[in-house]
Amino acid sequence: MEKKSWTAAELLQLSGGYWSACALHAGVKLDVFSTLAEKAHTGAQLAGRLGTDERGLTMLLNALAALELIEKHGESYGATPFAAEFLSRQSPQYLGHIILHHHYLMPGWSRLDGAVRSGFPDRERTEKSFEPEQRESFEMGMFDLAMLIGPKVAAAIDLAGRRRLLDLGGGPGTYAVHFCLKNPELSAVDYDLPSTRPFAERTIARFGLGNRITFCAGDFMTDDLPGRFDVAWLSHILHGCGPDACAVILRKSASVLEPGGLIMVQEFILDDTMDAPLHPALFALNMLLGTPEGRSYSQGELYAMLESAGARNLRRIHLELPNGAGVIAGNMP
Repeated sequence: MEKKSWTAAELLQLSGGYWSACALHAGVKLDVFSTLAEKAHTGAQLAGRLGTDERGLTMLLNALAALELIEKHGESYGATPFAAEFLSRQSPQYLGHIILHHHYLMPGWSRLDGAVRSGFPDRERTEKSFEPEQRESFEMGMFDLAMLIGPKVAAAIDLAGRRRLLDLGGGPGTYAVHFCLKNPELSAVDYDLPSTRPFAERTIARFGLGNRITFCAGDFMTDDLPGRFDVAWLSHILHGCGPDACAVILRKSASVLEPGGLIMVQEFILDDTMDAPLHPALFALNMLLGTPEGRSYSQGELYAMLESAGARNLRRIHLELPNGAGVIAGNMP
């Protein structure tokens, strides 16, 4: 890959890029897009409806119009078709939860230098992550992301003949849903912490899969896993742990698989040089800020960990996923 040749203007654009992100976050947090997706409003009308200052809101609306997320006609503002699809709460494609999760991460990122100096996560960020609104933005943000790519992942993975899937650390259970929708003979267990139960049960009920997907509460680091399975799906959980904890998780997952069982790991995967792609490299810093030992892993590291857990016939499933995500699969002998 050809190396980027930077200019001073591009460097300054990168440095100030958070301005645009903050404008988007404010628009989502104030629920501007949902209201404008219903009908156009003037700044004064929208300020009255949302209970904000007219001057401040008008400035935000003009900035969002400059970002081409809303449209301005005279003194009226309306949502673009794109914003109505992805930024309105009334849309099934709503991505506001994951955007709010990014919003809550920003204060910690502003203190990244301190985490690099100490090697420890940002204490204020980890303490606030248990607040209800932040917990909801995280859990439902994971739902948002999985709804985008879950159908593609489920369509690309052959589970014919397999009957029982373990969605380990499955959060709201979105991947279990898509695997079951794709494979009518499949049932699943979504295994995660008790605090995740209401989000999972809401998702399972939304898709009418309560007779095929069960939520089981527990801590996969300390508790035994429930039952036997012929598929284990581990999506974006290893990056929260150091290598030793990853080894425990993979050994536990492998131990509940029947002979010939399939184990799959989805992560933001680094090249073996560890300096690309960009998103996994930056995501490693996100783990520095939020976890004691978490990091992004390379394909070679994931292969080695799966092999140590007993998996064989290791391969990366051919999928074009955003942000350097990938799925590595193996079979138990």
